Amino acid sequence: MGALGIIGGSGIYDIDGLTQVRRVRVKTPFGEPSDSYLVGRFGELELCFLPRHGRGHRLLPSEVNSRANIWGFKKLGVERVVSITAVGSLRDELAPGDVVVPDQLFDRTGARQPTFFGGGLVAHVQIADPVCDELAAVVYAAATAAGARAHRGGCHLCMEGPTFSTRAESRLHRQWGMDVVGMTVWPEASLAREAELCFANLALVTDYDCWHETEDDVSVPAVLEVLRANARLAKDIVRLVAAKVSVPRTCSCATALEGALMTDPAVVPAATRRRLALLLGDRLSAPGSKPVAAKRVRRRSAAHSR
Repeated sequence: MGALGIIGGSGIYDIDGLTQVRRVRVKTPFGEPSDSYLVGRFGELELCFLPRHGRGHRLLPSEVNSRANIWGFKKLGVERVVSITAVGSLRDELAPGDVVVPDQLFDRTGARQPTFFGGGLVAHVQIADPVCDELAAVVYAAATAAGARAHRGGCHLCMEGPTFSTRAESRLHRQWGMDVVGMTVWPEASLAREAELCFANLALVTDYDCWHETEDDVSVPAVLEVLRANARLAKDIVRLVAAKVSVPRTCSCATALEGALMTDPAVVPAATRRRLALLLGDRLSAPGSKPVAAKRVRRRSAAHSR
């Protein structure tokens, strides 16, 4: 069984309880990951932890090299990734200190690289449901078992940042039906799907953004105060997820590239083949094989339950 990958968000720069711990630096075709990976074991399961912003919180959301980060997880044998993020609430019922496990994501970034492909190889990967339902169920169960006030389902809007929302943006996001807002879950999710990794988001609510009429507007000191309280809870949830992820995957995440490659293998540049070999395996190895059209698959969204 493959390893579990954890992306630590704001306030979470390490993980406790690992044995056989080592730090691993990974070279990727897409540059340097945010930091070295902390690799160890929770019982029989290998766990790989990466602080998204680097130790000491050195990277802006838009400076995070998500392609390198996800590639590094893939190279280390990770099959499932849990992304921990700090978010603002866009709903009264999602209070600071709560935990949300969303089932939908909305991309409002524009300065980030959302794909591994290009350079002569076109792929259109199915991402109608960007969160792995099986992994999200495990994360939600772990959050509940850890004593969190947890909510399953909802939509996480990812904005570019680094400034917080204007009041007009915050009100518009609510009108759109968004539930929480953050700056980092995208393009982690799209890249994980291209790498055929399961992906789930553990969103830690730190504030009410700036739409709320009776709560203070979001600020760094207020966010940090809630994050400090939630850091231990998040680590407890990770340990419970590691204990529950003990069976082989049965979801479709592991075959996300099947039917997604559009380019005739005969015209894919050798350099691109080499660069993406970790993702492609032997998919382009058959000489003269025909391109396969991307399949459009209609899948049910996970039901919201709060």
